[in-house]
Parts: sequence; C-alpha cells; structure tokens
Amino acid sequence: MPGAAEWLLATSIMTARLRLELLRVEHAREAAPVFDDVRPHEWIGGTPCTPAELAARYRRQAVGSSSDGTRGWLNRMLRRRSDGRLLGTVQATLSRPPRGITAELARVVGHDHQGDGYGREGARAMVEWLGAHGVVELTAHVHPRNEASNAIRGRWG
Repeated sequence: MPGAAEWLLATSIMTARLRLELLRVEHAREAAPVFDDVRPHEWIGGTPCTPAELAARYRRQAVGSSSDGTRGWLNRMLRRRSDGRLLGTVQATLSRPPRGITAELARVVGHDHQGDGYGREGARAMVEWLGAHGVVELTAHVHPRNEASNAIRGRWG
C-alpha cells in the first residue's frame, strides 16, 4: 500500500479570489468560528467542533493519508486573497483502484460566505488540479435537498 509520500501532494492552489492552503493544525483556531454553526451540519451531519476537536482532526488529516496508506488526503483551507479571511475547506480523498486514481470531493463554506461563489470556485480549482495530475474519476456525495451543492456538483461534469 502506498504511504503518504506516494500520494499526490498538492501545494497551495490559487484562483482569482482564493488561495487553497495546505491544511495545518494551526488552522483549527481560526476555522472553529467559521464552522461553529449548526446550519451546514443539516447537510453534512454531525455538530460543530470545538477548536481542540478540530485540531485533533486536522492533526490526523494533515499527514496526507490514512494510517494504512489506502487513502490519500488533499485537504485545503479556502482563504480569500483580498483580506486573508478563512472561508471554508475543500477536500479530496484519493483511492487507487485498478483503473487509476479516483477522488471523492467535499467542500464546506462557512454560512456567512455561502452564496458568494467561493465553494464553486474552490471546488473548480481542486477539480482542475486533480485532472491535471491524472485523477481519472471524481465523485461527490451531496444531500439530495442541498440545491446549491448539487448545482456545483453538476458543473463538475
């Protein structure tokens, strides 16, 4: 099984308005208030995490792969370039079936910044990066009533 070093390793990705930063444990303190809202959890499940819970999660995810090496993780924080504000996250979980590298995509934008196109822009940047690096299939699991996320997924093609 591949280790973390054998999975795709993305650097920061830039768009017109966003910088998709490599996930770091230090993001937890800044991210906790962005995600401290029950409304997004209506679609993704769970409840908002404390800064300590996010730090523990980010510590595991920042490694870049599952402990057994069967999954690669590309976790990026969405940061607005104009003012440096953290807005959300975009993630790709990689696997390597016989047909080539595949990715499951997820994204979450803080409620205050939803509807501004940041989720779409961040997801598009990740999709383009993955395609340029040999990913052969993309999937996303979206709640059927989440119209905004389903519209973004539909644009991925």
